[in-house]
Amino acid sequence: MDKRIKVLLIGESWMVHTVEAKGFDVFTADHYDTGTKYIESALTADDIEFHHMPCHRVTYDFPKTLEELLEYEVILISDIGANTFLLPVETFLQCQTSVNKLELLKGYVEAGGGLCMIGGYLSFMGIEGKGRYNGTPVEKVLPVDFLTYDDRAEHPEGVKVRIDTASHEIFKGMSGMVEGILGYNKAVAKPECKILASFDDGTPFIVVGEFGKGRSIAYATDCAPHWASPEFCESDNYKILWQNMVRWLARN
Repeated sequence: MDKRIKVLLIGESWMVHTVEAKGFDVFTADHYDTGTKYIESALTADDIEFHHMPCHRVTYDFPKTLEELLEYEVILISDIGANTFLLPVETFLQCQTSVNKLELLKGYVEAGGGLCMIGGYLSFMGIEGKGRYNGTPVEKVLPVDFLTYDDRAEHPEGVKVRIDTASHEIFKGMSGMVEGILGYNKAVAKPECKILASFDDGTPFIVVGEFGKGRSIAYATDCAPHWASPEFCESDNYKILWQNMVRWLARN
């Protein structure tokens, strides 16, 4: 029997449309990219099986039932707004009813799944509040309450986070300092949940909680540049932390 933890990362993809004006002439160019390089490398392990669902595939590939969703022990949501889950093609363009994917994710955690929301410009509330997770069903099974506006804290100078490596199994094997974070999302930890580490301004960095039969983590910074600098992403701390968090979410 395959004992590996099946992990599904949803998001971390984008399309760029560039307009160039050179004197009289104007032309456009487009390209597609993903931000999975570092986290996929970190989660390449004998006991972990990594899967990725890009933003533009959610409307087509996201499981339609709780049973299908529970085929994954851990789901990570990163840099993808609530609208992508709530406005599939059949609803937005064809005005048909469709499954509420955020309700499914809530049921997934309550039934025993492990969920982590990773920070970013379209996570938590995000840039201009466009992440829009405040008041959604999935917020009920995450260990933080989101703000109601743009929640970003930009730190181009870089910030460090001191951690107590003996305080939780998620930090096992790490050094006592995380460095190279260039920004994060602000949120408020729920009273019944546990803050494992915080930034200097008191914003929680990592918060964990249990809901129903499942577990969840709010991870306030990104898993890829730019907020997670290459310095951080290429460090041993990054790899150890992500493997530990996945194993904790999967109760492994």
